[in-house]
Amino acid sequence: MSHTPSRPRTTVKDFFAGVRLLGTGLRLWITDPKLMLFGAIPAFIVAAVYAVGITALVLNFDRLVGWAASFSADADPWVHDLVTILIGIAIFAIAGLLIVYTFVAVTLAVGDPFYEKIWQRVEERLGNAPTGEETGFWKTVGDSIGFLFATIGTSLLILVIGFIPLVGQIAGPVLGAMFGGWFLTLELAARPFEKRGLTARDRRAALGARRATSIGFGVAVWLVFLIPFGAVIVMPAAVAGATVLGRQALGIPGALSQKGQQPQS
Repeated sequence: MSHTPSRPRTTVKDFFAGVRLLGTGLRLWITDPKLMLFGAIPAFIVAAVYAVGITALVLNFDRLVGWAASFSADADPWVHDLVTILIGIAIFAIAGLLIVYTFVAVTLAVGDPFYEKIWQRVEERLGNAPTGEETGFWKTVGDSIGFLFATIGTSLLILVIGFIPLVGQIAGPVLGAMFGGWFLTLELAARPFEKRGLTARDRRAALGARRATSIGFGVAVWLVFLIPFGAVIVMPAAVAGATVLGRQALGIPGALSQKGQQPQS
């Protein structure tokens, strides 16, 4: 009697296995600090530009919220105050989503040569490295733009959920982190698939079969990225960890040893 192979179970253990993959990437700071500092350069440059925009938003936040809530100025005071608070939360949520999503896309596009070296070093350590052609700057830019458009609908949906009384204040941030983490993983893990001639659909299918692990990794990256300048430190490690995750999803042998020095079969 034939049967359809069952998908791997989605468990809490799998989720935290994904979180630990970020720790695997961070271990490269110890074993190859020069390369990791090299990889932090594009993240630092993009973060400096973003810092200017974030500062401008913070300085003008009250004015922006007041302008957006001006339509309710003639309503009862409690209604106006409620509208002002909700609009403030909405602006803050939209800004947070845009900052995280666009930061990854822009940094990967700007720092493509830097992250190419990190990816290559990890693949060489683990063995069975692919010999595919260079991804190419414009292809990376195109993929990043596609990544941004793919997240817009999800961001708007999560934003709407956030306005649901009581439930939304909890469900919104949780869903934001989970969906944001999933999209981050898809973007960060692109190279192990592209270099082996696989498509974005192949990537989604392979990572989807390890969805809990993929989301666990992405959520860990997402949360660290919310820390001021956390992305500068973590971005190179995230690329390294995503490379390991991509290889695991493809069933490619090789794993970092405890000290991260030599691959194990």
